[in-house]
Amino acid sequence: MLVMFVGVDRTETAVNPTQVTFVSSVTDGTRIRFGEGRSVTVTEPIAEVLDSLNRALRPHE
Repeated sequence: MLVMFVGVDRTETAVNPTQVTFVSSVTDGTRIRFGEGRSVTVTEPIAEVLDSLNRALRPHE
């Protein structure tokens, strides 16, 4: 399942929550890191990002 966010450049960004390795708060919003040094910064606050990622990982609850 993919989770949609808004990137800092206002583009829609789809994230596969199973590939996320680290999430941190930055000046522009929230940075979501993946393996191999890849990352994306989104405008949503970290609490909202974590909630969305966690819900996607538990779709049957």
